[in-house]
Amino acid sequence: MSAVSPEFDVWMQETVTHVAAVLDELLPPEESGLARLREAMRYAVLGPGKRVRAALVRAAGEASRSAGSATAAQDLALDCASAAVELIHAYSLVHDDLPCMDDDDLRRGRPTVHRQFDDEALAMLAGDALQPLAFGCLAQMPIAPALVVQAVQVLSQAAGSEGMVGGQAIDCASVGQVLPIEALQQMHRMKTGAMLEASVLLGGIVAGASSTTRTGLEGYASAMGLAFQVVDDILDVTADSATLGKTAGKDAAHGKPTYVSLIGLDGSQRLLASLHDQALESLLPLGSGAGRLRELADFIIGRSH
Repeated sequence: MSAVSPEFDVWMQETVTHVAAVLDELLPPEESGLARLREAMRYAVLGPGKRVRAALVRAAGEASRSAGSATAAQDLALDCASAAVELIHAYSLVHDDLPCMDDDDLRRGRPTVHRQFDDEALAMLAGDALQPLAFGCLAQMPIAPALVVQAVQVLSQAAGSEGMVGGQAIDCASVGQVLPIEALQQMHRMKTGAMLEASVLLGGIVAGASSTTRTGLEGYASAMGLAFQVVDDILDVTADSATLGKTAGKDAAHGKPTYVSLIGLDGSQRLLASLHDQALESLLPLGSGAGRLRELADFIIGRSH
């Protein structure tokens, strides 16, 4: 597996900074009567984070453009799509951390929202408010209406019962059980993979990807969506809480099925390497334009938190 280059690190940091500025502008300001809710929303979204999903949107958009086809409107649409996936991701973390779900005190190295504000109901409402804001972002994209509709369909399916929420429901129902590998993969394709896949597909939609490019993006997204969760499972047993920015070892403590619990650490690492190879192979038809997506695959595989 390749190490990421210093140049990629610069691009990634620029992406993090740019997306944070887009989100800061997009989130409603704190005002009388709603100040506490909006403060919680901003706390949930604007804290430290890798912004991997936003980076996937931008990299897929870059890979899907024909030479010289970039426009200011397209760049703005990519900003909207990047913000939308980050808002959905942020809401999901707020809800995941609640006592009725994972009951966690730490996220991204800071207190979780319900701990920071000492108010579970406020945290739930802050997460609720981020969801419609995400779809409002997509509705504002200055691209063909048919592409806006496609984008809304992709994100809504990835975030709903056929994707992230459905995967979470399976996860909650599987505590203390030993799942077959096929069932575990299906759960994680929904719980984690669906939103990562949607991020890649949104970049392609916004940039007007050809059918060949979309096929390559779909193969890449499918492999990397699953790979991301395999890395999470490995890190849960090999990293400490300070490095992860969240509580380490919680999956095992709560009896949750993981790749490591099912196929072992060595087996999980072999699966990860195979998924990495699949992702890179899917990008071959896209040529040099997919360079950022290749680097993101290396970044995701090699991350330490």
